[in-house]
Amino acid sequence: MLRVAVVGSGPSGCYTAQSLVQLDSEVRVDVLDRLPCPYGLVRYGVAPDHEKIKSLQNNLRAVLEHDRVRFLGGVQVGPGGVPAARLRELYHAVVYCVGAATDRHLGIPGEDLPGSWSATQFVSWYSAHPDAVDGGFLRDARSAVVIGVGNVAVDVTRMLARGLTELSPTDMPQAALTALAASRVTEIHMVGRRGPSQARFTTKELRELGTLPGTDVTADPAELAADPGYTDPSALPAPQRRNVEVVRGWAESPPADAPHRIHLRFFLRPVELLAERGHVGAVRFERTAPDGQGGVTGTGRYEDIEAQLVLRSVGYLGVPMEGLPFDPKTGTVPNLAGRVLREGVVTPGEYVAGWIKRGPTGVIGTNRPCAKETAMSLLEDAPLLTARDVPQDTLTALRAAGTDPVEWTGWQSIERAEAELGASLGRGVVKLPDWESLMEAAHSEVP
Repeated sequence: MLRVAVVGSGPSGCYTAQSLVQLDSEVRVDVLDRLPCPYGLVRYGVAPDHEKIKSLQNNLRAVLEHDRVRFLGGVQVGPGGVPAARLRELYHAVVYCVGAATDRHLGIPGEDLPGSWSATQFVSWYSAHPDAVDGGFLRDARSAVVIGVGNVAVDVTRMLARGLTELSPTDMPQAALTALAASRVTEIHMVGRRGPSQARFTTKELRELGTLPGTDVTADPAELAADPGYTDPSALPAPQRRNVEVVRGWAESPPADAPHRIHLRFFLRPVELLAERGHVGAVRFERTAPDGQGGVTGTGRYEDIEAQLVLRSVGYLGVPMEGLPFDPKTGTVPNLAGRVLREGVVTPGEYVAGWIKRGPTGVIGTNRPCAKETAMSLLEDAPLLTARDVPQDTLTALRAAGTDPVEWTGWQSIERAEAELGASLGRGVVKLPDWESLMEAAHSEVP
């Protein structure tokens, strides 16, 4: 019997477990997660108003309820928890599906001013991640700048323009809902250093900005004209061509009188965050121009955009894990088809899948073939791996290592508590926002 630990219960972890049990009728998989809740970024990264994408949790649930898969939440692997070396002793193989845990930095003066946040910090707050801090994001803010033109940037821009009526039906935590409903932010600038034909947002998400009640979306035709792909989109791939046409529609529409205005800005590179009374007050941008090779170059012309809230959305970055090799340039663990490489040599029994394997690229579905490749590598190695004896009762061994896993019944208790909280507030399911309430719910008596 091949026993495998999958570290991480997001899409890559669940798809890895699914591939393993589908491809081998004997394998048993424990899916470990640091959090007491499964589903990773589907629970804590997908915007609360994207119910269709969030419904992917139902697919991941089916994997975790498989009779040869076991969810064990609240298990920290590494410092402060189960050492990676000990985990390796408890299972024939360990697959790390830990994603990219931090953000890229701009590396400019003023980046750490109060009022300047990574977009993922903001997302974690309104998604009720238990590690999130309520930093008073919206306090005294009238104008916001979102740096970046990917889907996360679109998400946070949309959340800033949403109202109470649209957000109440979501599972957003009550404190975040209250703060967003009371927000005085009326001007939102989403800014990219290149043109609209090179932006990373997808057309479906981009179009949503134009459907927000009480919100006008604007773009400057003169600014857009600097993009050769905008002036002649015929040679662009279809997704980029659709993006350009959506932006063109907004650029050619007259401004409307609306409570919120979203400004799409391009060819502006942030060079400094400017302080006002010890808090961010504006962002200084340098105007850029296409360099003819797909990049941009500075022009020496500058523009300041007022902002009391700055959200930086310039990409994720993997971080080193205890006991694993790491390539800081790519933010990944060196690997060969998912097999961990140490100085170019395969390490038997250690594998990676998802962003820590390939970098923070692709959509949720991209994790499926990535996970299957890793699972196939692992199963090819199974005859060698199963030659080593491992404990039959890994749950007792994990507890002996100093952790108290939250099993599936504990997660179901959390789900019940969130449904009860929502009902008490006159809403649907409302997420529990902190470690204390999650763990209290996980260990509550089943009625």
